[in-house]
Amino acid sequence: MPHKRLILILQISIGFLAAGYGVMFTMLDDWREQFGISETGLGFIVAIGFFTSFFAQLTIAPLADKGHARRLLTYGVALNVVGCIVMGYSTSMMGLVSGRFLMGVGAGMAIPAIKRIVIVSDRDNIGKNLGRGVAIEVGGFALGPMISALTIGTFGLAAPFLILATILVVMVVAIARETILETAVEDQTDERFALDLLRIRPLAGAILIGVALYVMIGVFDPLWVVMMDDLGAPNWVGNAGVSIFGMPWILFATVGGTIAQKYGPFRVSAFGLSIGAFYMVAYGFIGSPYVMLGVGVTQSALDALTVTGTGIAVANAAPPQRQAGASGLLGGIQTLTGGVVALAAGSVYEHFGRGVAFGATGVAMLSLVCIGCLLAGPKLLRRPNH
Repeated sequence: MPHKRLILILQISIGFLAAGYGVMFTMLDDWREQFGISETGLGFIVAIGFFTSFFAQLTIAPLADKGHARRLLTYGVALNVVGCIVMGYSTSMMGLVSGRFLMGVGAGMAIPAIKRIVIVSDRDNIGKNLGRGVAIEVGGFALGPMISALTIGTFGLAAPFLILATILVVMVVAIARETILETAVEDQTDERFALDLLRIRPLAGAILIGVALYVMIGVFDPLWVVMMDDLGAPNWVGNAGVSIFGMPWILFATVGGTIAQKYGPFRVSAFGLSIGAFYMVAYGFIGSPYVMLGVGVTQSALDALTVTGTGIAVANAAPPQRQAGASGLLGGIQTLTGGVVALAAGSVYEHFGRGVAFGATGVAMLSLVCIGCLLAGPKLLRRPNH
């Protein structure tokens, strides 16, 4: 069916947007060694993309609910193309920050528009479609390090970014051939931004639970490769770990979305992130990089089966005509949190050590999950129809 083809094309586009982040993630140690960028500087490069994505998702993304979904996703992907090229040829922190800035704005424009189209195109299969979208997104993220490993040694640091830029241009052409149903004029909201949606307590609760995920990501992403290097692990452990962690998401995220829709997105995501908090504390004390890699794989499987529930909970709580705004609000607050945490994580790791960085992360995650559950209320924490 046409809507199924459109959904798949859009999900693949998100996958390649994520691949750009996966490429950057595994090149942090290369930038530290070749360009002399400190751990704090690396954290800032990661963080600036979160900040700009936050701005775009809160201020630009709601326009997708006003008949501009196609335009936003097209312009957003195009900005990522430019950002990839800039990052590929940059040799200084300022250049890398500029490229990451463009990629953050582009993702913040495109991803909420894509999710809106996916949700409203097939409301009976929200869980399955969002779960598959996460699987493809994480698959794209995991693909990034593979592209880096296969191309950097032969073609240089710019190669993986240029490959992704080319693929994203192809995706823009494919999207242009599809019919996209925009929000009818009579259903368009008068609200310029989406902050008013926070008055809906279940939606606010779902966002807080989702923020716990990005506290985890904001610490893990800038520190994983650096931490492996400091533990004396071979380079392949740090780089391969990113791809290995992605495998459970590719295999189980679609199932996870179905599980969340069946058993309740609040209870499933809250359970997974609560257990994830204890995993984060453990990373602060495990002394072997190989043991840490194995533990990380089990956490990745748990996350794949549970945390998709956050997006489903937000979609269920938001009005149908406000899906892009709600998705942008969730994504914006998540990325802002990820940016702040990533910026702080490098500095905390550098000055206080691994145990403090990961221990504080676990405490913060548990606190956010508990507050989110209180806002959602006991009814939404039960299994649907029970």
